[in-house]
Amino acid sequence: METSLETPIRLEEIIIRKIEEKDNTAMASVIRNTLKEFGANKQGTVFFDRGTDYIFQTFRQTRGSVYYVAEHLGVILGGGGIFPSQGLSSDTCELVKMYLLPSARGIGLGTTLIEKCLEFAKSENYRNVYLETMPELKLALKVYERFGFSYLEHQIGNTGHYGCELWMMKKL
Repeated sequence: METSLETPIRLEEIIIRKIEEKDNTAMASVIRNTLKEFGANKQGTVFFDRGTDYIFQTFRQTRGSVYYVAEHLGVILGGGGIFPSQGLSSDTCELVKMYLLPSARGIGLGTTLIEKCLEFAKSENYRNVYLETMPELKLALKVYERFGFSYLEHQIGNTGHYGCELWMMKKL
């Protein structure tokens, strides 16, 4: 169920909170539908990760991680999180699973979610935030650049997402 496009969503009406188990299905749908929308539903991405269906459990059991969802009138609009991905140094976390429904884009929600994620990363004493993405997600690339993320020449860590062709890092 998506919020009607006839009624514009206002940022101040959105609740941003930590993910709950009941949000798993809605968030997995947002992620997969967004990847399909941009033609990025390919092997080696979160589209095919079994963990995409169990975001709450993954983040609940991993220290130094958080996942936020954005909710409007009971509808999950998207989310994003911080995760200490495998193979990253202890002072580096990953910005992960940043996806929004089309009706929630262009209102500042992505910026708000990233700010909240970066605040959490700082509170956990991370010094660097890494991310992996794809050229198909052009709008997100511009947002990451505005936040000061710089492109890397190669992947770091071991996320298993070999379908991501772009890697970025931000120093906190």
